[in-house]
Amino acid sequence: MTARRTILVIDDDSAMRDSLAFLLDVNGFSVATFETATDFLDRFARHAVDCVISDIRMPGMSGLELVRKLKADAIACPVILMTGHGDVALAVEAMKAGAIDFIEKPFEDETLLRAIREALQPQSTTPADGAVRRDAETRLADLSPRERDVLRGLVAGKINKMIAHDLGISPRTVEVYRANLMAKTNVRSMSELMRIAIAAGL
Repeated sequence: MTARRTILVIDDDSAMRDSLAFLLDVNGFSVATFETATDFLDRFARHAVDCVISDIRMPGMSGLELVRKLKADAIACPVILMTGHGDVALAVEAMKAGAIDFIEKPFEDETLLRAIREALQPQSTTPADGAVRRDAETRLADLSPRERDVLRGLVAGKINKMIAHDLGISPRTVEVYRANLMAKTNVRSMSELMRIAIAAGL
């Protein structure tokens, strides 16, 4: 029997903590929960940890600040951030800072479980590696100039209306371009698209 992987959950919403703890427990993970990032950091050393799931907006230290703190302390642990609808800009910043993924609330249970399974895979490469960059550039090679403009706007954390204003097109047209981006790069989530764009140096 293999050892249960340990997932640490940080969220100031007690109902969310309890819900995630239950979901992870029934799916075979060992779970510890924390109300704040500071609470997590104070007790972090006592826990063997395989993955951290954190809300991005919390009282005190945010999820983005937590990612930066872990990186500064050279603590190599995959972090998945949970974001609200308007927090994509923060999530992109967090991915640039070292977060491995983000998922937007509300999310399906399977979306989170898939993100965790992918985060627990051995990370043999980083976005700085040449092979990863070449692969990312290949996946973006078929994008039109306008699709690249939209992608740059997304990487900058802009919402559809802002991108539309910048490019002189309608928000509905931006939505069409976003759908094209997802299809052409063969990704299932915005975070996966952002990871490719960041790896390609956009």
